Amino acid sequence: MSLKKIGNNKLPNFRRRGFLKRVAVMHAGISAGLFSHGKVRAQDSIADTVQALTFDVFGTVVDWRTSIIREGQILAANKGFNVDWGEFAERWRGGYGPAMNRVRSGELPWTKIDDLHRMILDELIEEYGLDELSEAERVYFNKAWHRLIPWPDTVAGLYQLKTKYVITTLSNGNVSLLTNMAKNAGLPWDAVLSAELAKHYKPDPEAYLTAAELLSLPPEKVMMVAAHPGDLRAAARAGLRTAYVIRPLERGPGREVDRDEDGEFDYVATSFIDLARQLGA
Repeated sequence: MSLKKIGNNKLPNFRRRGFLKRVAVMHAGISAGLFSHGKVRAQDSIADTVQALTFDVFGTVVDWRTSIIREGQILAANKGFNVDWGEFAERWRGGYGPAMNRVRSGELPWTKIDDLHRMILDELIEEYGLDELSEAERVYFNKAWHRLIPWPDTVAGLYQLKTKYVITTLSNGNVSLLTNMAKNAGLPWDAVLSAELAKHYKPDPEAYLTAAELLSLPPEKVMMVAAHPGDLRAAARAGLRTAYVIRPLERGPGREVDRDEDGEFDYVATSFIDLARQLGA
């Protein structure tokens, strides 16, 4: 017996309305399920097409804020400084973008991030009254960026992702900084790539395209992994796939975090282990 016949001839109006409403809900559920399944299939296709993952490092792989605060506290314990190290860490990191812009504008020649960090540090030393630091102490403190600690999921997640993909850095940090950091933190990179190799800082497209070229892969077979939407948007414009790993504590507690509610990135994960699960690694 057809649904039309049942609806028109066999059910009272109030029952017919309820019945047809349930049928409409059922059809909507089926349709939603099909679309959802289609999205899963599309993501599976991306996961199987991609051959290499390139990772932003500061904030995505390592917890720079906690690390710099700890280094400052150790310095204060030895020297007797009274400094808000959370604020100091934010100021040091905050000088990074403007310093890179001085290179982009031509005010400075190409400059390694180590040297930009030192320029910012020298200004902060004067501002915070840390002038008694010797040159050797300043050099060591500046290399705190080489000693940043990884997020709790980082090392295990990288090893898991490494079973399926080539994994490499793609950071504005210079090669020696990233190499020392990997050795210090036990980061199992297959390669250490840097904006230094392109002589263009991210988010310039040359940084992403040079990484793909060095990996001998077309951009669509490379996935950028980052905790920063702007980095991912620039990578996508260059043709790379994108994975957004949310790091809600990167800049300390109580900060608003972009949850990618518009679905602009290929994957959204809460950790590297979660990302590995989604990618089938």
